[in-house]
Amino acid sequence: MSAILAIIGRDLRLAARLGGDALTLVLFFVMVGAVVPFAIGPDRVLLAQLAPGIVWIAAFLSMLLGLDRLFRADEDDGSLLLLRHAAIPLEAVVAAKLVAHWLLTALPLVVASPILAVLLAMDQATWVDTVLALLVGTPALTALGTIGAAVTVSLKRGGLLAPVLILPLCIPVLIFGVAAIGAPEGSNAAFLFLSAISLVSVAFCPFAAALALRVSGE
Repeated sequence: MSAILAIIGRDLRLAARLGGDALTLVLFFVMVGAVVPFAIGPDRVLLAQLAPGIVWIAAFLSMLLGLDRLFRADEDDGSLLLLRHAAIPLEAVVAAKLVAHWLLTALPLVVASPILAVLLAMDQATWVDTVLALLVGTPALTALGTIGAAVTVSLKRGGLLAPVLILPLCIPVLIFGVAAIGAPEGSNAAFLFLSAISLVSVAFCPFAAALALRVSGE
């Protein structure tokens, strides 16, 4: 457990040392919410109806921006080779990097969601549902992105290919994420489906991504 925490702390420290990545994601997330009202118009009712879909699309696109650096930097400086031969299983290493990546990419978007709620004319209840849906659904996006990054880590243009590979897999997350926000009171089926997708994705991700990393290292 200490080794996993050490890897999480290492990734967080490296991200803090480089600086600006989390701020870039947040700015892109907010910019999508700021641009869409100009395209749709000043109709607050229409904006409120479209807000759940806009939030999820903005979150998905923002998280794609940080996907390439998940394993790429470690591959370039040789750290990934050492991690492949570490004392702890590679699956545990991937799980640690998954947690760190979620903290660096998804959590800042959740924190910035009140800004988007104001821009998209959300009421308080809708905003609360949005925060809960993002907290539950973004781990699935992170897990699927981790698999895509692991599959393409050895490719020269893997950063462009990974989003194409994971986009079809992320569509159910977006569908149930939007449905969970707009669900009628007392209906939580979409939220439960979203939770199930996240649990399965997070549980499956370390094994699939570790296998892809082993294959890329051969």
